[in-house]
Amino acid sequence: MAMELNMSQNTISRYETESREADYKTLILFADYFNVSIDYLLGRTDNPNFYP
Repeated sequence: MAMELNMSQNTISRYETESREADYKTLILFADYFNVSIDYLLGRTDNPNFYP
């Protein structure tokens, strides 16, 4: 994932352990990578789908 998003594994690890927060651009990259909504990534919904 880190290679596909042009990030270091250390950066991804910091997001996973919540020692670093993603900015808007990074949230969009993650949402596109996992094909889910940003609200799903942020825990605002249990529905991973986004609406057109």
